Amino acid sequence: MASQPVFKRTYVRTKPYPEEKVRIINELKELFSKYETVFVIDLHETSNRVLQEYRFWLRRRGARVIKAKNTLVLIALRQLMGSVSEDIEKLFTGENLLVFTNENPFELAKWIWGTGVRREAMPGDVAPFDLVAPAGNTNMGPGPIMSKFGKLKIPIKVQDGKIWIVKDTVVAKRGDKINEDAAEILKKLNVKPIFETLNIKAAIMKGKYVITTDELRIDTKAYRTMIEDAARGAFNLAVNTAYPTPEVLRVSIAKAHMEAINLAVNARYVTPETAQYIISRAAAEANALASVIAPKAPELGLQVVQQAQQTKTEATQAAAESKPEEKKAEEKKEEGPSEEEIASGLSSLFGG
Repeated sequence: MASQPVFKRTYVRTKPYPEEKVRIINELKELFSKYETVFVIDLHETSNRVLQEYRFWLRRRGARVIKAKNTLVLIALRQLMGSVSEDIEKLFTGENLLVFTNENPFELAKWIWGTGVRREAMPGDVAPFDLVAPAGNTNMGPGPIMSKFGKLKIPIKVQDGKIWIVKDTVVAKRGDKINEDAAEILKKLNVKPIFETLNIKAAIMKGKYVITTDELRIDTKAYRTMIEDAARGAFNLAVNTAYPTPEVLRVSIAKAHMEAINLAVNARYVTPETAQYIISRAAAEANALASVIAPKAPELGLQVVQQAQQTKTEATQAAAESKPEEKKAEEKKEEGPSEEEIASGLSSLFGG
């Protein structure tokens, strides 16, 4: 026997919504239209003190913070957008807080996670660092509380009718769960070691695009490096293609000038700019050739120009002994052979 197809039944409301609900739905629709982004915050296990602290600062940043039933939020979105995706529907379970904002969602998420509110430790919390009961007056009178100090191995003494802690004592190491006795002692000592932030489920942009928490946690240093690399690559490509922009043209023109000089020198094309390079290169090549031939054919009488530099001691000694005119001559000589010397060397080398 063939199985009968199963049809999914959908609920269609026939009665009008109560006036209060209609007001909330209209307000939500207005907020979704006015603000670019809404953060969905999970309020499970979020203390009221932390919530109130964040409410204050978020409002100072221009955000609108409200609580509303999940069903009313989804109704408002459906009426506004026509339909709601499954990803958005999954967000609206449990108790949520809505934060409407026009800020960059990545910047606001970074601020929320980086602005923890300090609170007292509760049993079951994990110690973020070594928690210490500080030495000194606790302002607590002797009584049953002394037994808790004993359980935690905190050395104490009674002085002037008050309990004093003899020395700093670790009551919970980093990573350990805080037990009930440690939580009570830390609370009485006014130690607030826990930094609590809002638990962001996701951000919804323009009522339909979901940005998950993993996507909101961006590595700004990595992105900066990527952007810098992209900028360098783009500039290099623009220079190589001679793309005409003011920034690129300065480099392209300088590059073209150097390439033209190099081509002219290699082609022995003499101009006022290339003459010195061509002559220097010819002199160097002639000298290199002479240094190879001279040992093999001493009868040619070739002379290799040696440009040995004086040591610092010799230069200092020579400068002290020489006259000003001689110093100038030495400085001129150290700069390299003159054009006459180069011409003489070339003629002697090639039999000119």
